Amino acid sequence: MAVRTVELFDLSECPVPWAFEEKQYPWEVLPEIGRLVRELAAELSHDYTQASEHVWVGRGTVIAPNVVLVGPAVIGPNCELRPGAYIRENVIVGEGVVIGNSTELKNAILFNGVQVPHFNYVGDSILGAGAHLGAGAICSNFKSTKDHIKVRTAHEVINTGLRKFGALLGDRAEVGCGAVLNPGTVVGRDSIIYPLCSVRGVVPARSIMKSAGCVVPRLEA
Repeated sequence: MAVRTVELFDLSECPVPWAFEEKQYPWEVLPEIGRLVRELAAELSHDYTQASEHVWVGRGTVIAPNVVLVGPAVIGPNCELRPGAYIRENVIVGEGVVIGNSTELKNAILFNGVQVPHFNYVGDSILGAGAHLGAGAICSNFKSTKDHIKVRTAHEVINTGLRKFGALLGDRAEVGCGAVLNPGTVVGRDSIIYPLCSVRGVVPARSIMKSAGCVVPRLEA
C-alpha cells in the first residue's frame, strides 16, 4: 500500500520536483503550494507570459475566451484550457495538460500530461504524470465532520494533520466517469477506477477498482 513520493510519481515529470525533497509523504507539499507558485514565477524564462495579475502561462498554451484565471498560478507550455475552466488560487500545472469544460482547480499540482477534461473538481490534490479523470470525476477535499483527514492503508491509519486534502493520483492513473475520490484517497501508479465508484483509502499500484470492496490486480495485456 504505497503512499510515498517515489512509489507514486516520476519527479522528472513534475514542474516543481524540489518541493518533494525531504518530505516523508507527498501531501506535506499541499500547504506549501502558494509559496511554490511565487518561487516558480520568480524564475520563469521568457517562454512564459503573464496572462493576468497573478497567472503565468507557458509558450504554446491555448486558452479559450471564457476561461477564468484567478491564481496565483503557473501553467506550463503546450497546455489546453477549454471553455469554462476555472483556475483558482495556488495552482501549478506542468506541460501538455488538458484542463477542460467546467473544470475547477484549487491548491493543486498537476504533473506533465494530466487530463482533467470534463466537469472535474481538483482541490488540494496532486495528480501524477499522465493521470486522467473521466467526465464528472471529482477529488473531494473536505470532510463534513471538519476533522483532520486520515490516509487509511491496509496496515495503518496516518493522520495528515490537514483539514483539506483531496487525492493523490499516481502516474498514469485512470479514474472513470462520475467517480468520487473521497478525502485522503491515494490511487497507485497505472491503476484504474471504474465509473461511479466512491473511493476511500489506498488503491494499490496496477490495480482495478471495480466497486467498493472489489479491487483486483491489473493484468498485463
